Amino acid sequence: MTVSPGEEGAGSDAAAPEDRTARNIGVGCFTTFIGLWSGAMVAVLIGKIVEGVRGAPACEGMPICNWYAYAAVGAVVGAVSLPLLVLSRLRRRDVRRDNISRG
Repeated sequence: MTVSPGEEGAGSDAAAPEDRTARNIGVGCFTTFIGLWSGAMVAVLIGKIVEGVRGAPACEGMPICNWYAYAAVGAVVGAVSLPLLVLSRLRRRDVRRDNISRG
């Protein structure tokens, strides 16, 4: 049985959203994990600068005494912002690619 070019194109278009959904879930999970850790580290660095300017006492063996407060806020911000940025960029690329393929 032969498949005409019109039928072949319809099958590949139907599979595209499934591939994008799986890709978006994978990218979202990975960037959430990376954003969590990187956001926490950047927030602790910012906290060290803030505490240094305020003249807060230093704790031995720790970057700052209340590092956990800065790390928690930074982790939440990173875990939310990085996936949003990456997924919005991917969606923009998908829209451009769809518009080009439609003609």
